[in-house]
Amino acid sequence: MIPAAFDYARPTTVAEAVSALAEAGEDGKILGGGQSLIPVLRLRLAYPSTIVDVSRVEEMRGVSDDGDAIVIGAMTTHHEVMHDALVAEHAPLIAQATGTVADPQVRHRGTFGGALAHADPAGDLGAVALALGVEFVATGSGGERRIPASEFFLDYLTTALSPDEVLTAVRVPKLGAGWSSHYEKFNRVAQAWSIVAVAALVKRENGSISEARIGLTNMGSTPLRAAAVESALAGADASAAAIGAAAEHAAEGTSAPSDLSGKSDYREHLARVLTKRAVLAASGS
Repeated sequence: MIPAAFDYARPTTVAEAVSALAEAGEDGKILGGGQSLIPVLRLRLAYPSTIVDVSRVEEMRGVSDDGDAIVIGAMTTHHEVMHDALVAEHAPLIAQATGTVADPQVRHRGTFGGALAHADPAGDLGAVALALGVEFVATGSGGERRIPASEFFLDYLTTALSPDEVLTAVRVPKLGAGWSSHYEKFNRVAQAWSIVAVAALVKRENGSISEARIGLTNMGSTPLRAAAVESALAGADASAAAIGAAAEHAAEGTSAPSDLSGKSDYREHLARVLTKRAVLAASGS
């Protein structure tokens, strides 16, 4: 199909992008890598009055070290994130999950910030962002602000970004020594969208799990933290039995959808199974 008519702006700075969005009002849309927005436009599921293409805003690209955090520009492609040395050193969970996104063609075009701002609960990076406790850096008419991951995802395809705000970067805290991670995903062979996936971060001390952070993909209208599993794992030994018992709580507090890929009870079962696998892999058990 052919998208509905829209005005087009192609700024080269964040300030120009914010100005273009402000002028468009609530009907403006940001175009990053185009891997999510273009199909939506072609299906006429969205009718923006203005498309603001930020592909030439170089200040939104790249990965940098900022002391206690690494900063990933929103326009950094999935491929670049996967192969970045700082990401590999300080946030390998991001590289692990990004490697499962779609296919190589999409990963060369799709962007880290674009995928997060799209906020599809079946997308891989939202659960990772929650587990890592990232901060989203947004710039709008009122200046720059930082949004904790726990406050960013509001509902299906809905974030805390205001209509005139551009997601410019994501700040990922350095977790330090003792942490390990794993991303476990179950998807249809024909598609890379997660039926369910689990992002696991585990910190071990003296043979036990001192802390765990578990993010769930596609278990509700937004990415979720598996708080009951995290509580059960805190202080537990890193045995398969203890981890399996904790993983039984994975579906608590979720509202898994039912669709052609699986019923809600099937997703709840997958959440328990995948959580066990992810934590076992992350803890080295």
